[in-house]
Amino acid sequence: MIEKLYSDFDAPITIRSSQTKTFFENEIDLKKLSATPGVKQFAKATEEIVVLKHEDKWVNATLLGTDSVFLSLSKISSHMVDGFPALYENNEPVGLIGATLLDKLGGYIPQEYGSESVMVYAPKRDMKMSVSKNPFFTQRVQVVGRINYNREVNAEMMIVPIDLAQTLLGYADNELNALLIDIDQHADKHRLKQTLQEQLGESFKVRTNDEKNELIFQTSKTERLIVIVILLFIFVLASFNLVASLTMLFVEKKEDIQILKSLGADEPMIFRIFFYEGLLIAAKGIFFGLFLGYLICFLQIQFGLLEMPNSFGEKFPVVTTFFDGVLILSLVSLLSLFASYFPVKMLLKRNATI
Repeated sequence: MIEKLYSDFDAPITIRSSQTKTFFENEIDLKKLSATPGVKQFAKATEEIVVLKHEDKWVNATLLGTDSVFLSLSKISSHMVDGFPALYENNEPVGLIGATLLDKLGGYIPQEYGSESVMVYAPKRDMKMSVSKNPFFTQRVQVVGRINYNREVNAEMMIVPIDLAQTLLGYADNELNALLIDIDQHADKHRLKQTLQEQLGESFKVRTNDEKNELIFQTSKTERLIVIVILLFIFVLASFNLVASLTMLFVEKKEDIQILKSLGADEPMIFRIFFYEGLLIAAKGIFFGLFLGYLICFLQIQFGLLEMPNSFGEKFPVVTTFFDGVLILSLVSLLSLFASYFPVKMLLKRNATI
């Protein structure tokens, strides 16, 4: 889920200048770049912080100017909430906006092929502040689609054609902030990154989407281990109930123990009775726990009982694996063995029956 949310919008490889905020197209041999093995296509991009206005509401946003290649690169059709994915309508530039960002502006797209009007204020470059001068380029843009990727994109991003963005930001026609590289399905993006870095030299910085969202990906990979540790801690706490049950059972059955001993039961046999009783209690808990756990997961997968917050109806993703069941079964069984063996051993020793 994490990879889908962040990898769809962020290109597999991004090229930026390592020295300046922008660069010109002729600084890179685009034909050679396209011919590099593993490069499928690339999109040109400009990016800048702007101010958006709708009626009486103002919001800061990130304006991304790009071309039609980006629409396929980012799989934008599968991330539409309202409207339709396009950068031009009737040869006029239009925009796409993050779902949360449009909500902040109090706007909405009235129908499948409707639009919403948003005023864009982009700061003028290298302009000295003056009371008599307007520090912004302004442009009214029709928004024809609302997109849903992740929290950052939903709350900050507005996408427009690159020529409109260049005009608003005061960029030259061939001035860019980044090149967004889409790669072939079986290409190794980390190896391709090294190839492109050697090809472009130190003047440019080449990064993969993993590096761009390094903290998020590392957190998502560590989260599984953290959950297992938390579950193990819960199992340890639950094992005290088993210890308490065996202790109470032992206290209640003291007289029965003496009767069994008088009938010829030896000490190992008495130990086994209580030890197996502990295992039976634990086995019952394991069976019903796994059954209920997998039942809840099945209901979520089939019927989507829980929705992710601020996801516009997207169901919380669940996947069940045989390995997870075996892992839980192994951990709980091992703790049950310890929680049954040592308490019974200690109880019998204290009562001088072993």
